[in-house]
Amino acid sequence: MGYQDIIYETDDRLAFITLNRPEKLNALSNNLRGELMDAMRTAEHDEAIGVIVLKAAGRSFCSGYDLAGTPVPEDAEHVDPRSQLPLTGTTHPGAVQWSRHVVMTNWTIWELAKPVVAQIQGHCLAGGTELATTCDFRICAKDAQIGYPPVRAMTTMDMMWTPWHMPPAKAREFAYMGDSISGEEMAHWGWANYAVDKEELDDFTEKFARRMSHIDNEMLMYSKRAVNRQFETMGIREALHSGTEIQALSSQRKAAAEWGKRVREGGLKAALEWRDGPFRDFRGAYDSAPKQRPVAGTESDD
Repeated sequence: MGYQDIIYETDDRLAFITLNRPEKLNALSNNLRGELMDAMRTAEHDEAIGVIVLKAAGRSFCSGYDLAGTPVPEDAEHVDPRSQLPLTGTTHPGAVQWSRHVVMTNWTIWELAKPVVAQIQGHCLAGGTELATTCDFRICAKDAQIGYPPVRAMTTMDMMWTPWHMPPAKAREFAYMGDSISGEEMAHWGWANYAVDKEELDDFTEKFARRMSHIDNEMLMYSKRAVNRQFETMGIREALHSGTEIQALSSQRKAAAEWGKRVREGGLKAALEWRDGPFRDFRGAYDSAPKQRPVAGTESDD
């Protein structure tokens, strides 16, 4: 298959889909996401495949959405030629439609007939957490770092998954501050199924997936559908879509302009350092990051 940003492989009853932009920490460009969803559908259609494993090349699972705005290649086959976004059934016209598009794209994995196991190492940030959360299972390296730093200065989470996968107090903590939480702790709080030493991650995840693949495809499909419908009866679809409307509102607040100003004037890396500086993690751990700065929307530190 002519994929540029992912690798698609099969081995007996397993399909392996690998995010393959390691030099960008597998940032989710529109082309990568389009190829990913096409590969998911390919695996779903293959009767020989029982379980899908989603993994990533390099030292990190995913740094989030591609804030650099990498253009879609001219020969891209898996994005809508009008919107340049992965296909969801609409072109999402108008402003502040990004999070709505994100949730609609991720429903592709939710509705697949086959279970998807996410294998997570290194950083799993922002949109990377949304992608992993939509999978059926999550297996992390103990030292993986899961977080959502955009909530510090940009907008609320595009896909408000935390109340569905974490205890209420931790759900608020993650959604309000986006701090880095280890894979081991995320397993403790119930987001990840298992956390293992990073040297064991490949082998453990494959054994987990192969064990599941002994079950016939239709049984797995109906089991997945039964669990999904319980979540839907509890309101997960409406809840996540309502969260996209709040995200759109948060992007219109006065202080939201500060992020764009920082990107325009200093570039993306400088803006990330400004965002994370006081928290001293992610880009804020760099010596050049401002450890003390005014709150966004207040007096400038220029």
